[in-house]
Amino acid sequence: MSIDRHIDALDAAGKALVAAAAAAGPDAEVRTCPGWRVRDLLRHTTTVHRWATALVAERLTEGGPAAAETDLDGDALLSYVREGHERLVDTLRAAPADLECWTFLPAPSPLAFWARRQAHETTVHRADAESALVGEPGFGPVDPAVAADGIDELLRAFHARDRSRVRTAEPRTLRVRATDTGDVWTVRLSPEAPRTETTADGPADCELSGPADRLYLTLWNRLPQDAVTVAGDASLARLWRDESAITWS
Repeated sequence: MSIDRHIDALDAAGKALVAAAAAAGPDAEVRTCPGWRVRDLLRHTTTVHRWATALVAERLTEGGPAAAETDLDGDALLSYVREGHERLVDTLRAAPADLECWTFLPAPSPLAFWARRQAHETTVHRADAESALVGEPGFGPVDPAVAADGIDELLRAFHARDRSRVRTAEPRTLRVRATDTGDVWTVRLSPEAPRTETTADGPADCELSGPADRLYLTLWNRLPQDAVTVAGDASLARLWRDESAITWS
């Protein structure tokens, strides 16, 4: 995906997140994030947005901690989140292609990294906000290309790092197949960090398959694993569910 498409996805996801949060109300339980209410989700999201904005706008070459979360609530918090999201979108749109600033995952450029990372940060949290709405949890669709790109970031960037806990005592293979986009990832598990290839070469011990948006939300542990098809050794699917969480630190 291009930088412009990532920024467009960020723009749309942030607006949908605020709309869902407003409809749910600040006290509503965020069912995909146990222990959080909507206000907690909003405070977290705007903290990340403002942290990313500062890194890009100020060309910071070291990460540093984010500012403390706001204690705003209700309509004031919604306005604050909306403002922070708009500022992030505008900052990314105005940033030069040769931007130099700190990043934490491999990417073609710092601008490409932050556009992609914030698109998926916000899309996943949009789903969190939607989970707080009254009734059975239901998520709006995620564009298949956005979802496939997010799966790729999760598998080939986040879980390529040494800090990934998705490991097996003996070599095993997990395959992820998006049935609508045709994208396939083969995740090679071992006592080391996972290695992921965008191929379907060789047999797999377990395969997760389904539409890209269902796979995306399942791999981010926002949907239960029965939202996709699990074939083969289901213990690898459970391993993913239990050990794959990405935490903010």
